[in-house]
Amino acid sequence: MFTGDSDGIHRWWSLIQIYTIEKGTTVQDALRSLLVLDMSRALLLAAGAFVVTLIFGRYWLKVLRRYRIGKRVRVDGPQSHLVKTGTLTMGGLMIIAPVIVLTMAFNLVDRWSMVVPLVTLILFGLLGAVDDYLSLERSAKEQYGFSERVKLIFQIVLALGISLALYLPQPFGLANSGLVRIPFVGSYDIGFWFFPVAAFIIVATSNAVNLTDGLDGLAGWNLAVAFSAYGVITFLSGEFTNLMTLSFTLVGACVAFLWYNAHPAQVFMGDLGSMALGAVLAVIALQSQQWLLLPLIGVVFVGEALSSAIQKGYYKFSRWRTGTPVRVFRMAPLHHHFELGGWSETQITQRFVLITMVATLIGVSLALSFQQPHTAQIPASKPSITEPEH
Repeated sequence: MFTGDSDGIHRWWSLIQIYTIEKGTTVQDALRSLLVLDMSRALLLAAGAFVVTLIFGRYWLKVLRRYRIGKRVRVDGPQSHLVKTGTLTMGGLMIIAPVIVLTMAFNLVDRWSMVVPLVTLILFGLLGAVDDYLSLERSAKEQYGFSERVKLIFQIVLALGISLALYLPQPFGLANSGLVRIPFVGSYDIGFWFFPVAAFIIVATSNAVNLTDGLDGLAGWNLAVAFSAYGVITFLSGEFTNLMTLSFTLVGACVAFLWYNAHPAQVFMGDLGSMALGAVLAVIALQSQQWLLLPLIGVVFVGEALSSAIQKGYYKFSRWRTGTPVRVFRMAPLHHHFELGGWSETQITQRFVLITMVATLIGVSLALSFQQPHTAQIPASKPSITEPEH
């Protein structure tokens, strides 16, 4: 049983006892009422995150303009993107900062499992910020951030530390113990394999979201839909209300960011935002034990990452095999392929988001098919409550 939110479980049990005694109702009714209360709080925090991000965003844009934090656009990308050179970047901070502040204020007390997602946001955000700084238009060095190898090394080190925190028993970690929820089957414990698998998922998702952040609004919209999906999934499970609240807080902040990132974008998310938000999406999926659904819910992220890997791999293979390099796509990642095929930025963004929405519906339906192996046991020190007959 996942015990990363044990303080929250005891709090819940106390509230259930009080509710059942005062209202003379059943445990099921008490749980349902408390879930509704938590959902209400989560949606209020989502709305609060939207407002705070919208206000903070105006001031952050002024700071970016003052210090000329403009993006250097790659010359080997689509030529239509060269006009975006100098567009403000590091806009991801207007998502991350409000989420951290609101979570610490309203979703941290008695919910210490929130420390891992918050640390993930901070660490991957700092790594992305340095990467963004090295790719600024005014940077003295003619480079586009870290090299792929250096960036990957940093990501792996951070992901291994986060995975260890998820896996280790309390008080050293969140005691996930390798559990994964399999649709139509139930929970399965993969044991120590969870450690490397979790690290891979964090690195892969962080990079996939980073690759998707290439068109105005594309990464922001897909992240908002993905976080919404996990907000619903964790709500329906009834066991991860902390993650539900965090997910909807992230939705509110992502949607507010889109106010400034809508085409034509005033500001880019940058690696600061895309890497951090991709990593925290993976952590939410891992903590909720529903990480098998992440490739489906993040189908656009997967498509973007696979297209880049296929393009690069086949290019090198064909050059080695025949001496003439061959490309599978017009340009990678995938959104550039369609862009060079004549689709406009808004068409690509809207169609990719529609695909994500449909995939999300399927993902949530699969989460509903999860078979609970047993109900949570009542602590021995608590007075027993008779369950109604079914």
